[in-house]
Amino acid sequence: MQPAPAPRLPPFLALGFGILAVSTAAIFIRFAQAEAPSLVIAFYRLGLAALILAPIAWLRYRHELRSLDRKSLALAGLSGLFLALHFASWITSLELTTVASSVVLVTTTPLWVALLSPIFLKETLPRPVLFGLALALSGGIVIGLSDACTWQAGLVCPSWREMVQGQAFLGDLLALFGAWMSASYIIIGRSVRQKLSLGGYIFIVYGIAALVLLVLVLGSQQPLSGYSPATYGWFLMLALVPQLFGHTIFNWALRYISAAYVAVTLLGEPVGSTILAYFLLRESPTWIKIFGAILILSGIIVASRGESRRPDSVLPENQPAGNAIR
Repeated sequence: MQPAPAPRLPPFLALGFGILAVSTAAIFIRFAQAEAPSLVIAFYRLGLAALILAPIAWLRYRHELRSLDRKSLALAGLSGLFLALHFASWITSLELTTVASSVVLVTTTPLWVALLSPIFLKETLPRPVLFGLALALSGGIVIGLSDACTWQAGLVCPSWREMVQGQAFLGDLLALFGAWMSASYIIIGRSVRQKLSLGGYIFIVYGIAALVLLVLVLGSQQPLSGYSPATYGWFLMLALVPQLFGHTIFNWALRYISAAYVAVTLLGEPVGSTILAYFLLRESPTWIKIFGAILILSGIIVASRGESRRPDSVLPENQPAGNAIR
């Protein structure tokens, strides 16, 4: 079994572009939410992505899709269901809490994957990547607490009852639920990808997720049409930039870099989203959020050093890779 040839573009550099791409998602969503409900936004994001992939899937993967067995198809369908619930809950959370808190909580996905992978996938994290993950998640916790707590000669936080009664708490809870759904999607995806190519897999999953979201939209009697051209433009940007461009980069990198490290780099998204929110939405980060961002970036650096020393970072030519989201 020969190793895969070295890519022309360094995977670590490509992941930087991937982080920038997925960091735009929260911003595009906020702009679209000025006119469109969250479920409608989620449907158009996945629906347009699946529509763009449809001709490629027909030309290149139709024979593979036709030969798919029932078990793999059922698992892919379950993966699409989890992906739909991920976007429905996370995008709704952006209506209720800040971009920084929502994105930080939803990108705790690597933690849940790390906890569940030994059980369902029999996988373990390399020690440097595990330490980097812990450091980055600590930064995420700091950013999440900064919405409710203040520093007044010490950390001062409201009572638990006050926190759970607030609108921001519900938004944070929805974002956390989105992280659980995302982790479930990733774990199932790693199993299904053993029998499906990347293109065939994401076409099925995006398509099924779009159908699930369509049912939710119709069931809640939310309008699918009648929006301004600008809002439709935000729908398209969501499908193109964070969904197809950002996710494709992460999935491509999984051939050359371990899934554990790729998952850790996803924690860079809150930093990018917070910076974009400052310039585009006038959401100014506090010094506590800046400190949390420093912890996240430090965790990524620690994990990347451990990853670069691994002799088996490049996957064999025919070894399946997992799938990263956001």
